[in-house]
Amino acid sequence: MSTIPKRLILTALFVLCGVCAWPQDPQNGDAAAFSPNPVEPEMIFVTGGTFTMGCTSEQGSDCWESEEPAHQVTLSGFYIGKYEINQAQWKAVMGADNNPSRFVGDDLPVENVNWNDVQEFIKRLNAQTGKIWRLPTEAEWEYAARGGNQSWRYKYSGSGNVDEVAWHMDNSGDRTHPVGTKVANELGIYDMSGNVWEWVNDLFGSYSDSPRVDPQGSASGSFRVVRGGSWGRYAQLARVTARYSFNPGDRGGTLGFRLARSSDKP
Repeated sequence: MSTIPKRLILTALFVLCGVCAWPQDPQNGDAAAFSPNPVEPEMIFVTGGTFTMGCTSEQGSDCWESEEPAHQVTLSGFYIGKYEINQAQWKAVMGADNNPSRFVGDDLPVENVNWNDVQEFIKRLNAQTGKIWRLPTEAEWEYAARGGNQSWRYKYSGSGNVDEVAWHMDNSGDRTHPVGTKVANELGIYDMSGNVWEWVNDLFGSYSDSPRVDPQGSASGSFRVVRGGSWGRYAQLARVTARYSFNPGDRGGTLGFRLARSSDKP
């Protein structure tokens, strides 16, 4: 007698239940907040804490000047997307005929979106769900990529071996890949290294060596920060500390995003 896969059993129970949520992923560091609403992204709660942001020892000699000086940052708890926003989610919010992506597929990350496009997506998602979604700050992004308070101090998000966790120029076949197909990091978050660059909320600016609490980025400037590297760039840019910037009107097949939400949890 054949054995019914556990995932199919869970799927059947989920459909029958109607309002139930998936069980928590056992590799998640903190509880995932999952909604059965297909428009809403699956989120991971990241417990607040203090960490050293910027060029730290595990980065070796690969750091760029923009990653220095390393400095102490304290963050409140927040939610961040378990996955990059995919094309099915984009179309569910923006319309079935609105898919700007160069590489088409519902489970592929949406790309070819600029920072302003993302703000429109967030505006519509907030209206549809009655919740307040946003882009992560640069500090939140790096803290989550490092594994939050469960960090093993990896060079990349979830591993010291870039090929385990990232699609980059040397292994991607010159294209994006379905979200969540590489190894997750310590918190159960996928693709924070590689696949597509991820827009964050901050304006690009220089770091200060003074400690910061819930920093919001530079107070001036015209370029927005992107993080994580991409399928079209070399592995060095997939490091958790690597920073890059684009004009908020720039689009490209390497530019995507994931969402965040604030939390009252500590």
